[in-house]
Amino acid sequence: MGIYKEGLNRKQQLMFPPSLDDLVDEDNVVRAIEEYVNILDIFKLNIKTKKNLIKDGQPAFHPKLLLKIYIYGYLNKIRSSRKLELEINRNIEMMWLTQGLRPSYKTIANFRKNNPKALQTIFKEFSLLLKDLKLITGDLVAVDGAFLRANASKNTLIMKKTVKKELAKIDEDIKNYMTILETLDKEDKNSSNLKISKEEIEKLKEKKEYYQKDLDMLDALGKEQYNKTDKDATIMSKPAHNLMAYNSQITVDNTYKFIVATDISTNGHDLDQLHNMAKRSKEIINNSDMIVTADKGYYSSKEIKKCIEDNIETIVPPRATAKTKKIKSARFSKNQFIYNHKDNCYICPNNQELHKIEQQYERDGRMLDVYRVSTKYCKVCPLKKNCLSDATPNKQMYRWEHEDIIDNYTKKMNTQEAKAIVKKRGSIVEHPFGTIKRTLGWDHFLVRTKKKVLGENALIMFTYNFKRLLNLIGISLFKKLCKAIKNNNLTQIREEIALYISLFLQNMSHFYTTFFYRQYFYKKARI
Repeated sequence: MGIYKEGLNRKQQLMFPPSLDDLVDEDNVVRAIEEYVNILDIFKLNIKTKKNLIKDGQPAFHPKLLLKIYIYGYLNKIRSSRKLELEINRNIEMMWLTQGLRPSYKTIANFRKNNPKALQTIFKEFSLLLKDLKLITGDLVAVDGAFLRANASKNTLIMKKTVKKELAKIDEDIKNYMTILETLDKEDKNSSNLKISKEEIEKLKEKKEYYQKDLDMLDALGKEQYNKTDKDATIMSKPAHNLMAYNSQITVDNTYKFIVATDISTNGHDLDQLHNMAKRSKEIINNSDMIVTADKGYYSSKEIKKCIEDNIETIVPPRATAKTKKIKSARFSKNQFIYNHKDNCYICPNNQELHKIEQQYERDGRMLDVYRVSTKYCKVCPLKKNCLSDATPNKQMYRWEHEDIIDNYTKKMNTQEAKAIVKKRGSIVEHPFGTIKRTLGWDHFLVRTKKKVLGENALIMFTYNFKRLLNLIGISLFKKLCKAIKNNNLTQIREEIALYISLFLQNMSHFYTTFFYRQYFYKKARI
C-alpha cells in the first residue's frame, strides 16, 4: 500500500457510469440558470432565430439553449463565442446545461448579435420581477455612467479637425514644392538630384484626394468624427488617456443595490442623461415618491426642468462656478450679482441695477434674457477693473428664461436632507460598475454599432442582477421562486424571501459584531 492516493484506471470500464446529473450539485448555478430560462416566454421576447425545422436541413438550436450558454458564460467571465464553444466541449457544467448539444461559435455569436431587443426585454423583465418581490423599492435611486471600450480601434477613427489639418499641410507642401520646381525650370537647372520630384507631388495629390473623401463623408453625415470599424463608437476622454468607447448608464436602487434601468450614450459626458435615466427608472418602479440622485456631472438646467415637469424628484449638486482667481485683476462672478425678483433686475456689487432689455440670446438650446446697465455708470465705477475689461463699455448679464426653477432648486440643494442624499450616492451606485469592470471583467463590448451594443449592455446588467440575487437568497430559494413564477403566485415566496433576507442580515450583523468584539479584546489583552 502506497503513501499516496491512487486514481481510477482511465481504461477501466464502469458497470454503473455516473450520469451528467450526478456530476452537477443541486446548488450549482447552472440549475438556477436552467430553471429561470425555462420559465421565460420565448415568443413574447420575439427572439430572432432560424425556424425550428428547415426544409432539407437540420433542426435549429432552441433560442433558450443559446441564452443559457450566454448567461453561464457572462457569469464566469467567458464572453467570446469561440471560448464558449470550447467550454461546451470540455466543461461538465456546460455539458449539463446544453444537454450534450454543441452549437458552433458562429451560431452562438449570431444569437447575441441578432437579438439586442430581446436581451433588453430580458433585463427589463428581471427588473420588474425584483420590483414585484420588493427587492427594488425605488425610494432612492442613483444614476452613474462609465466608459466601456468599443470593439473598435483609434487607428480607424476619422476626425474632422485632424483631416482639415492634414489637408492644409498637404496644400502647403504642394505649394512649396511647385515653387521650387518652377524656380529650377526658369534657371534651366537639373532637378534630378532633388529630394522632391514631380512624382512625389503626384503622391501628395493622391493623399489629398483620400483625405478629401473622408472630409466629404463627415460633412454628409453631419459628424465631427467617424470610426470605420464601428460607426457609432466615439472617442471619449479620461484623465490618463483617450479611448474608443460607449458611455454605459445605469440607475441603482438603494435597498439591495440592484440595477433598475440601463442605457447607452455615445456622448463622452453625462449632461444629457439625467431625465432619460430618471424616466426609465420611473417606468420600472412606478413610485411617485422616487428620488433620483447623481453626481455634478449630470447637472443640467434643461434636464432638471424636464424632471420637474414629469414630477420626478432629483438631487444633483450644481457644478462649481468659476472661482475667483487670486490675482489683483480678478473679475466678479455671476454669484456676486444679486437678482431682484420683485423688480426683475440684477444688483451689481456697486449697487447699480442691470435691467432687462428686449433682446434675447440663444446658448446651448436655451433662450437667455439680457440684463444691462448704462455705460455712464460703468465708466465712473470704482470697481470697474474687477468687473469689466478695458474694451467692454458696460456690464451685461444673461439669465435663462426658466431660471426661477433653478433658483428654487438651488435652495433645495442647500438643505441638510439634500446634502445627506448626495453623500449616500457613492455607496449606492459606485459598487456595481466596480464589480462589473474589475471582478467580472466586463470593461469592453464585443459587438459593434449602438443597436447591438444596447443588447450586450443589457445582457451584462441582467447577469449582474442575476448573480446578485443568487448571492442574496441562494440557489434553493431561487428555484422555489421560479416555480412560484410559473404558477403565477408570488405572495408566499415574497414573504419567504423577506424572512430569509432578514435572518441573513441578522446573522451577518451578529458575525461582524462578534468579530470586532474579539478583535478589540485581543488588542487590549496584548497591551
